Amino acid sequence: MKKSSKLLTHVTLIVLAIFIALPFIWMLLTSVKTLAESEAVPPKIFPEILRFENYTAIFKEFPFAKYYMNTIVITLLTVVFQLIIVTPAAYAFARLDFKFKETIFMLLMAAMMVPGQMYIIPQYQIIQGMGLLNTLTAIILPGIFSIYYTFLLRQNFKSIPRDMEEAAIIDGASQFTIFFKLMLPIVRPTLATVAILGGLGAWNSFLWPLIVNSTPDKLPLAAGLRVFIGQFGTHYPKLMAGSVLSIIPMIIVFAIFQKKFISSIAVSAGKE
Repeated sequence: MKKSSKLLTHVTLIVLAIFIALPFIWMLLTSVKTLAESEAVPPKIFPEILRFENYTAIFKEFPFAKYYMNTIVITLLTVVFQLIIVTPAAYAFARLDFKFKETIFMLLMAAMMVPGQMYIIPQYQIIQGMGLLNTLTAIILPGIFSIYYTFLLRQNFKSIPRDMEEAAIIDGASQFTIFFKLMLPIVRPTLATVAILGGLGAWNSFLWPLIVNSTPDKLPLAAGLRVFIGQFGTHYPKLMAGSVLSIIPMIIVFAIFQKKFISSIAVSAGKE
């Protein structure tokens, strides 16, 4: 019975993995087709000739390299500022005692229930008032704080035994020393998780960049790919080629840090 149960579980997971992978496989195959092959009815699964010129054409016909550079800058700065702001906030909510701590944290958590679209108009007005429209700063600024990432780190900080902190205090360590030399090394896997999630969100940002930017040279990849969608038709092979190139960095990052990502999510979800 145990063997049958394990076999059924593995078969189910394999089938689900195939269904999840199918859109990515189709995207990859479409990226090396001609436009006629991509629009053929019934659909042609495999191209007659691999058209790798679709990948070179997107750099020649569109400012794709500029989109890539903008996305890298936006992602790196968003992740750095998120870690600088979110990590001390999470530590304060987890380890320090101050008045109305739990009330303030619950109010911040309640803000997660408000749909993100509700913030678009006030955020736009703030960015406009600061004179930051059509800049990369306008894309980065609203995303540098996240209560969700604060919650993840807070849960991890709370899982650290108090004995370690008390021993450090007895040895004469200051609060800053405890934070930087004791706490941060322990929560390093969760910091990697926050960096991956924050980087993924910044890398895939679409709606907000289109709202605050009207110049193509300030757009990230996700928003920039819309240039392949024309008024009278869409060049699907070039669109898929751009999509393939846009997801490769995130796949590599996740493949490298997947163990830390999964372990920190488990710790954060299981500790209150």
